[in-house]
Amino acid sequence: MSDNIINVTDSTFDSMVLKSEVPALVDFWASWCAPCRAIAPIVEEMATEYAGKIRVAKMNVDDNPATPGRYGVRGIPTLILFKGGKVIDQLVGAVPKGQIKELIEKGL
Repeated sequence: MSDNIINVTDSTFDSMVLKSEVPALVDFWASWCAPCRAIAPIVEEMATEYAGKIRVAKMNVDDNPATPGRYGVRGIPTLILFKGGKVIDQLVGAVPKGQIKELIEKGL
């Protein structure tokens, strides 16, 4: 995993994502999920491209069920963009790079 991506858990989510000084893109995923693995390289690319402008975090939904439940995550992968502790927008499924880029741009 890229140095520009952090792993968050139910216990670190608020401090790492909601209190982030910059917009935070959270990738809700699971190890058994093929579409999650398919978009992982794109998420890593975005983390590198937008380093310093956004924070990119990954959360394993199997290990951390509380936070996905709090945000109504039903399908994975789900990418949710947070800014100032609020949800800006989200994408569900293995979406193309352009859509992920558009999502990030909304927060900048």
